Amino acid sequence: MRTICLYFEIHQIIHLKRYRFFDIGTNHYYYDDYANEVTINDVAERSYIPALSTLIDMVKSSNGAFKVALSISGVALEQLEIHAPAVIDLLHQLNDTGCCEFLAEPYSHGLSSLANEECFKEEVMRQSAKMKQLFGKAPKVFRNSSLIYNDEIGAMVASMGFKGMLTEGARHILGWKSPHYVYHCNMSPNLKLLLRDYKLSDDISLRFSNSEWSEYPLFADKYIGWIDELPQEEQVINIFMELCALGIYQPLSSNVLEFLKALPACAKERGITFSTPTEVVTKLKSVSQLDVPYPLSWVDEERDTSCWLGNVMQREAFNKLYSVAERVHICTDRRIKQDWDYLQASNNFRFMTTKQSSVSLYRGIYESPYDAFTNYMNILGDFIKRVDSLYPVDIDNEELNALLTTIKNQGNEIEVLHKELEKAQAKLAKEAKKAEKSEKAEKAKKPTAKKPAAKKPATKKKAEDGTLFD
Repeated sequence: MRTICLYFEIHQIIHLKRYRFFDIGTNHYYYDDYANEVTINDVAERSYIPALSTLIDMVKSSNGAFKVALSISGVALEQLEIHAPAVIDLLHQLNDTGCCEFLAEPYSHGLSSLANEECFKEEVMRQSAKMKQLFGKAPKVFRNSSLIYNDEIGAMVASMGFKGMLTEGARHILGWKSPHYVYHCNMSPNLKLLLRDYKLSDDISLRFSNSEWSEYPLFADKYIGWIDELPQEEQVINIFMELCALGIYQPLSSNVLEFLKALPACAKERGITFSTPTEVVTKLKSVSQLDVPYPLSWVDEERDTSCWLGNVMQREAFNKLYSVAERVHICTDRRIKQDWDYLQASNNFRFMTTKQSSVSLYRGIYESPYDAFTNYMNILGDFIKRVDSLYPVDIDNEELNALLTTIKNQGNEIEVLHKELEKAQAKLAKEAKKAEKSEKAEKAKKPTAKKPAAKKPATKKKAEDGTLFD
């Protein structure tokens, strides 16, 4: 049976403020709090709240037949908890339906997978722990920032225990192959890959309200008809996009939410179901390995990483940031750790792009890519000074490596101890249940003791002479 895997991403950038060269060393706060609050509230009101409410209604009205997947960066969660708790409440309601799966992703929505394996793994596990804390389940499927993927990244993700990963169904990778099958990583066959159908996804996220589009206006029955016309042997149609496509990129006045609401009923008529990523990777077998020697993503026509690392400025900022990755990794300063998350966010590098794109690029406070580079490098200069004050650059590499090794070994030991503790607790609970069951069985077998019959009080008899005796 053919199925649709529908996934939405939630991420919001942390806006950096204007930071001058003369602020370096004197001002260690880098953020525009007003812009952050206004932006997150605007997106929540115009997109997240109505979109999530619609998804909840779709699950209820379909009696659980409609299913959806979401991922939320740690940076976005922090902002939502502070400025838009109503969105968190709706996410809990959607989770309570049992028809929503939450995926893992890098906490910062950054590019650490391209730079430093230890930092990448640490922030992925931190975001996974946050999702488990909020929604009660540890994610089993992973999606990287902007669906960035190559063979080495797939191997890293598989080593963390994930069963599946989302990525782009880029034409230059697939060639004649279809994105409507499950594939697997060529370096780790146990990691299954779900490939985005960029045409069907972009029809909603980019073209839906475009009156000059040849398919405008798009209705749900037509859209499901396109899916139904695909070859019958094609198994899964992966439609992935940002949640803010519903309400921001495609305004609510375009009736995009009404279109979405009509999809489950139209799909049911054609015998098409909805599935979560975990259901897909569990039920369907891989048809082939996917060979991806160079990183791909879901951004721009090239579907690569050139929008973040395509020019000299971007690569200089990227290399400078990750030059202190090992020192930040062993750091325990909470402020430095938080700044590290915010400065890693991929949007900071996206603002510096000089590429021409068919999609308009939002640059925030910056007038040009050079302006973005200058501001970011000023902030990065101050950040690196703070890191160097804790771990000076003259620390011998062997000494630093020894510290890293010690911390890694301690982390491994703690992880092993946690697993042993979980096993012991599970065994103890099992033994307690067994003992309780045995005790109940013994009580059931043991006959209940009969109470001795009460003696009747002796009646006094009267002798012939009238004397009373017992």
